[in-house]
Amino acid sequence: MLDLKYVRVNFEAVRQALSRRGPIPGLDAFLEKDAVRRDLLSRVEAIKAERNRVSAEVARAKREGRDASDILAGISRASDEIKALDAELAAVDAQVRDILLTVPNIPHATTPDGKDENDNPVQRVWGEPRTFDFPVRDHLDVGAGLAGLDFERAVRMSGARFCVLRGDLARLERALVAFMIDMHTQEHGYLEIAPPYLVNGASLVGTGQLPKFAEDLFKIEGQDRYLIPTAEVPLTNLHREETLAAEALPLAYTAYTPCFRSEAGSYGKDTRGLIRLHQFDKVELVRLCRPEDSYVELERLTGHAEAVLQKLELPYRVVSLCAGDLGFGAAKTYDLEVWLPAQGKYREISSCSNLEDFQARRADIRLKDKGAKKSVLAHTLNGSGLAVGRAMAAILENGQNADGSVTLPIALAPYMGGRDRLSPAT
Repeated sequence: MLDLKYVRVNFEAVRQALSRRGPIPGLDAFLEKDAVRRDLLSRVEAIKAERNRVSAEVARAKREGRDASDILAGISRASDEIKALDAELAAVDAQVRDILLTVPNIPHATTPDGKDENDNPVQRVWGEPRTFDFPVRDHLDVGAGLAGLDFERAVRMSGARFCVLRGDLARLERALVAFMIDMHTQEHGYLEIAPPYLVNGASLVGTGQLPKFAEDLFKIEGQDRYLIPTAEVPLTNLHREETLAAEALPLAYTAYTPCFRSEAGSYGKDTRGLIRLHQFDKVELVRLCRPEDSYVELERLTGHAEAVLQKLELPYRVVSLCAGDLGFGAAKTYDLEVWLPAQGKYREISSCSNLEDFQARRADIRLKDKGAKKSVLAHTLNGSGLAVGRAMAAILENGQNADGSVTLPIALAPYMGGRDRLSPAT
């Protein structure tokens, strides 16, 4: 959430900065409600000033032996009016805050201008896409040849956009998770966390999914509990309403979790295969740091996600999201896009974002230097390290062979019982 006082004092500057994202309806609503707030505040202050003046008149009347009952009655009426206006003011303050909860973060100065994904500049490319001497199949067909993907039974038990993994592909998923977690904990210094998969509404407000994106969540009926859309939510909320010792930063957490998303508004997009499911697995990276360090930390976090793709021998590129394609809470984001030969293009497999103090303000995550009088808001960062299903799709497509087998990345051999190849079902 943006700083309310900053928005109030610098409204036109905020409007101009946010205009890089496109239209932000909440800003006009904020301006209207804030005008009501200022009017109410002015009225309350005027009545309080008059009450104070009249109270002095009561004291004078009593000293002079005059009857002050009419003056006291007026003071009582003024107090009742102040009480009513204070309640109205509190309600408007809550409405202003609720509006700000739907306003996105201000793009960082280094976030490029643009309207959508077509305007995202490529920062760098790693690896050469493989040249095939046979017709390339997509990961769904390759997985079916391995008897490892079962969408039919998944649909029967759960509906569309679910998948059952069988045999080698079930093991490959488990291998990918273990490989990624080991890499991030042993090589990159992250602390592994096993968080709950259900969180309360306050946690989702803290990371920005609520109230704006409620339709994308799976809510437990009759309870203040939601299935997590990403491990970013519980990992960031580990320190909700806490003040951290600045000298202990940065904090780095990683977690494997299933993720649950309704994918509202995405019907007709990527409905084939593992790219866009209601339930998918992901290894998440979250970092909390000092404000002055967050852009160095963004480069570090992005590098950690890239290292996984490199170890998996998967060609990829890094793009910088333009302002119009930026996620709700992000000030700057790098997308890692892996090469999928069947589609003949790069597809997102990780988003690495600096949210600056946007989440920390919502979740009240602060830091304080030893001996300092005041605390400040921390900066939070997150990224996928990586999306497991998409990594599996990329391995199946990039490693496929003419005989239906799949050559696995060397780094996965210790996690696959020494195997370097998946053989087709007979």
